[in-house]
Amino acid sequence: MTLKGVGGEEGELPPGARARTTAQENTRRGAGGDLKSPAGGFKVVCPGPGFAMLAKAVLSLGLWLRFAAGQDTPEPGPQPPISNTEGDLLFLLDSSASVSHYEFSRVKEFMWDLLHPFTFGPRDVQTSIIHISTTPTMEFPFDQYLTSGTLRKAIRDTRQLMGDTNTGKALSYAKEKLFSGEAGARPDVPKVLVWVTDGFSTDDISEPMQLLKDMGVTVFIVSTGRSNFLELSAAASQPSDKHLHFVDVDDLPIITKELRDGILDVIQANRLHATDITSSSFRLLWPKLLSQETGYYTLEYAPAADLARKRTQQVSGAHTSLVLSDLAPETTYEVALIPESNVHYFPTQTTRVTTLAEEISPVQVLISESGPHSFHVSWAPVLDSVVSYQVLYGPLPGNSVKVLEVDGRHNSTVVEHLAPNTTYLVTVTAIYRSGKEKSLSAKACTQEEGSKVHSVLLTDLPSGTTGKVCVQPVYRNQPGKRLCRTVHRQPATEAQGYRHTQRA
Repeated sequence: MTLKGVGGEEGELPPGARARTTAQENTRRGAGGDLKSPAGGFKVVCPGPGFAMLAKAVLSLGLWLRFAAGQDTPEPGPQPPISNTEGDLLFLLDSSASVSHYEFSRVKEFMWDLLHPFTFGPRDVQTSIIHISTTPTMEFPFDQYLTSGTLRKAIRDTRQLMGDTNTGKALSYAKEKLFSGEAGARPDVPKVLVWVTDGFSTDDISEPMQLLKDMGVTVFIVSTGRSNFLELSAAASQPSDKHLHFVDVDDLPIITKELRDGILDVIQANRLHATDITSSSFRLLWPKLLSQETGYYTLEYAPAADLARKRTQQVSGAHTSLVLSDLAPETTYEVALIPESNVHYFPTQTTRVTTLAEEISPVQVLISESGPHSFHVSWAPVLDSVVSYQVLYGPLPGNSVKVLEVDGRHNSTVVEHLAPNTTYLVTVTAIYRSGKEKSLSAKACTQEEGSKVHSVLLTDLPSGTTGKVCVQPVYRNQPGKRLCRTVHRQPATEAQGYRHTQRA
């Protein structure tokens, strides 16, 4: 059927704003405001604007009752956990009467979807909510909920205050709380403000917002209503196309990942963090604070369980990364980066990194290119945690053993000066930086003097069958070892585009 929408005129986004639509939005509004049934049919005309307002009120009331009853918000989709982040994240939430209960509940769902992959704690991400109302109110301090479970419940239990939309007052209040130890805020960590608004404010926002940005706060704005683009563009951090989002309240999930990535750019790029973590090493990255002329960095690191084993390195001020190696596997390290500047004071940056479990090598030893007096030995995998390999080899039977030393960066060698037509036992031993050793053995046979490698093409085998193919060398004095393999013959099929031609 076709449903005519009455009294729901569309608002246009200002120039430069990014319009976002979904299939849900297109289905709800349709082309020209019509919702068309694929089967066609009769037409229903709504009696007027009051009908649309009543429908929205009923929907809002139903959703409000569901949240008032304490039911959970829908589960967000699976997201990989995000670590190596540190920052104070403040939501400025429009809790005034200009926002419906339905819109308020949708924004709460959006907040949790945005937050849930983060790691929370005193050395990770902390978050808080400030209500925009007649009088600004902090829902909870930054350091109150430091686990995903408790934070999710706190967001779900947040209630709308109603009242006026005094955003300017709320921004001034946010400036105090973002830098207040009593509110659980931390010094020397990135500060992020996410303001979710329906576009309406009863007081001036320009001055308090500028003060926040002057104090180093990164401001993201999400507008779910008919906002003044120029005003919000000036209020958001620059560039505005990365910090300002216009989206319908039902389509907030569209911007969740983009906004989360923008927040990550702030709270990861401005702190020390680790990448390329292995069982014996990791790479440290930090923002460019110094130069070759203005100072240097002192880097301190030690196992968290034994801080007395602290090691120190000095790095040029021109560097922004360093690889730490020779580390113990499955060990948590406390790392501190101390900028030593002769121009400005920079606070110490810290992080905690856990190395991976030690990988095992070798797990495979291969013998190839066998000749009368040599063969090639290779193994896998090659690991950073291995210092060197020892290749032990000797004839069977016998007690004579020789050793080859191979650098840990290589995974093969040639064993030479061997006796022809002889079986050898080859053992490859990996020697780890930790002092541990791991060995794996294989048998290798040298060829008879003057022998050649032969190949034979087997033909006229029935298709679609399985058989065994065996090869056995016969020497002058005795037969050699038989080698057998199972062979699967594929059923005969004609390749597409070709015809089978019978040979004459």
